[in-house]
Amino acid sequence: MAAPVRISKGLDDVVIGRSSITWVGGETGDLVYRGFDVRDLVPGVPYESVVHLLLYGEPPGADPSPEVRRELSARRSVPPTVEHLVDAIPPGLPPLVALRTILSALGDGSYGYPPTREQGFDLIARTPVLLARYVRRSKGLAPVPPRADLDHAANYLWMLFGTEPEPRRVAALQGYLDLLADHGMNASTFSLRVTISTQSDLVSAATGALGTLKGPVHGGAPSKVSEMLDEIRTADRAATWVQERLARKEVLYGFGHRVYKTDDPRGLRLHEIARSVGDPHRLALAEAVEKVALAELRAAKPGARLFTNVEYYSAVVLEGIGLPPALFTPTFAVARTAGWTAHALEQSTDNRLMRPEVEYVGPPKGRVWPRPLPGH
Repeated sequence: MAAPVRISKGLDDVVIGRSSITWVGGETGDLVYRGFDVRDLVPGVPYESVVHLLLYGEPPGADPSPEVRRELSARRSVPPTVEHLVDAIPPGLPPLVALRTILSALGDGSYGYPPTREQGFDLIARTPVLLARYVRRSKGLAPVPPRADLDHAANYLWMLFGTEPEPRRVAALQGYLDLLADHGMNASTFSLRVTISTQSDLVSAATGALGTLKGPVHGGAPSKVSEMLDEIRTADRAATWVQERLARKEVLYGFGHRVYKTDDPRGLRLHEIARSVGDPHRLALAEAVEKVALAELRAAKPGARLFTNVEYYSAVVLEGIGLPPALFTPTFAVARTAGWTAHALEQSTDNRLMRPEVEYVGPPKGRVWPRPLPGH
């Protein structure tokens, strides 16, 4: 008789390799980029400098990173053929669905294996440029060309809205991008590393990674948080709404995390950012709902270590920046292109095809086809 097979559904506690990029301390509430606690980086460190840290392994000599700023600014220009393809995408699609096609369009055949840092700069620079172009075209508005004088966050807002972005909104988006730049071996990064392990290219891997963000349990929840707050409307309705939802065994988006069994450090920082950019009434509602939801969840699930996660106050921050819910997850992807690039580069330096096993539990060998077969 075969030895019992240990199955880790969802790959819980399975370690697939070593990484020097990001440490996620689920028990301690830590998120560390290359040895730097993100709580020491946000607010203050520009996204370009975080990209530099993730891709080069060390902080830049100045902030924002002159090297990364130069690379991203120079690579915002997109080939006309790619612009035409973006313009051919039917208007009115969810931006995340459109972005999946847009990302794949970046792969013009010149991207190969192994991935390079320069290809990563293309991915990071062009993802928000093309996303903003599609969003404006989809609304019947003329595209806004990128500006070389703006940093990454400000240029994204400029291209979306066509107006000079407010400094407080730029700062809030900067903090958001920093906090979401990487998060260890999450679902999208794992998908990307699996693809790179086949010796595929960076654009293909990033397109696959983006597909994992469409699901609400990885990346798609901030828009669900906005929907929840819209439904509750006022703080006095929070307790009843939450109790009814839990009684129906429905998910409360923005609470609980696969890794963190304490406060999510990103959520704590985003709560602070929300105070600087969020609508005061919306923030007060979110805080009231959070208090009720945590109390009800802990009463319903005694012993469960449930805390507010990154997606809860992401919703309030992104609303305050002026983004509609449909752009929340695509903006998550804009941030995560930095981490995806870092992981693609790392995977390719010590690569092995990822090929796990599965335990077969079907009928045993020996079944006979129920009809005669030609030639038998």
